[in-house]
Amino acid sequence: MVSRAERGPLADWFWTIDRFFLAMFIFLMGIGFMLSFAASPAVAERIGLEPFHFVKRHAAFMIPSLAVMVGLSFLTPRQVRRTAIILLIVALGMMLLALFFGVEVKGSRRWVTLAGISIQPSEFMKPAFVVVCAWLFAEHARQPEIPGNLFAIILFGIVAALLVAQPDLGQTILTTAVWGGMFFMAGMPWIWIILLGAGGVGGLVSAYYIFPHVALRIDKFLTGEGDTFQIDTAREAIIRGDWFGQGPGEGIVKRIIPDAHTDFIFSVAAEEFGIVFCMALVALFSVLVLRGLSHAYRERNDFNRFAVAGLVLQIGIQSIINVGVNLELLPAKGMTLPLISYGGSSMVAICVTAGFILALTRHRPEKRAQDRSLFRVAHGMPAE
Repeated sequence: MVSRAERGPLADWFWTIDRFFLAMFIFLMGIGFMLSFAASPAVAERIGLEPFHFVKRHAAFMIPSLAVMVGLSFLTPRQVRRTAIILLIVALGMMLLALFFGVEVKGSRRWVTLAGISIQPSEFMKPAFVVVCAWLFAEHARQPEIPGNLFAIILFGIVAALLVAQPDLGQTILTTAVWGGMFFMAGMPWIWIILLGAGGVGGLVSAYYIFPHVALRIDKFLTGEGDTFQIDTAREAIIRGDWFGQGPGEGIVKRIIPDAHTDFIFSVAAEEFGIVFCMALVALFSVLVLRGLSHAYRERNDFNRFAVAGLVLQIGIQSIINVGVNLELLPAKGMTLPLISYGGSSMVAICVTAGFILALTRHRPEKRAQDRSLFRVAHGMPAE
């Protein structure tokens, strides 16, 4: 046990880290590793690999992911901002390269290969984009003469254009929702709310007519006609699981669910562990998001407030999309369940998000006292 009397980076980290967030992130990763035993062997056998191929890779991905999460949690808010700027520049550059030199998978160019390792740059773009936009919104709030909101709008336009060009409409919707939520918290004027709302609706309508695969998925969702094998089998797995599941390793429908270890791991969890388990999993994500929003509400520093709120919204909205697709409440969309689904880029990137959250929610008494004094002076009250 680290003593409170000790001084040093490790001791400071131990006594200032938000242990609830840290425990939640590690616990969710543990659930994901457990579910990989249930979901991935059937997928591996179906494509000619040894049964525990994806389980072993999942375990291998967890090691650098945990290292990234803990390492980033040592950063100060200023270091988080600088790290996010560098990461965003690199991710945007790699997304641009992916359009010309990337590997095409299912009609989309989202992956680049470096030293034999496949990377999805858009996954790393998301947390960096949130933090940088939080900084821009905060700078505009602190000094209105700084066009931070305008720069945030331009940056959003660049990111959305690159995502649509891949094309990746799911990530575009996720990024737009998180960015819109942050802009609203930053005091978005009503005229902007109307304009951006209209733009979002127009974008969805345009996507329906421009991208055939988008139209096909929406039509299948609305009419139930066409190839609905993925959704039908996912629904069957959930129904078969009933309240308490068939038991670990007893799932049958999971063996024929495409992408059971990634996009449809929630359905596998329902079949083997039951609806009650899935409700508890949804509750864990809800508590995680609500705690983050509660922290943001109490935070006096604008940058910390916008960044923490945006990062937990990213986790929450991505979870809603994944679960909604599994429950047939949303059109089919390939999006992982954060910290649960298999995936190298996805897991490491979500741990970047977690690391940023841990860094920005650390208890820093001296910083909070300074923020309180600045707040009182800014509002014409005597300093403490």
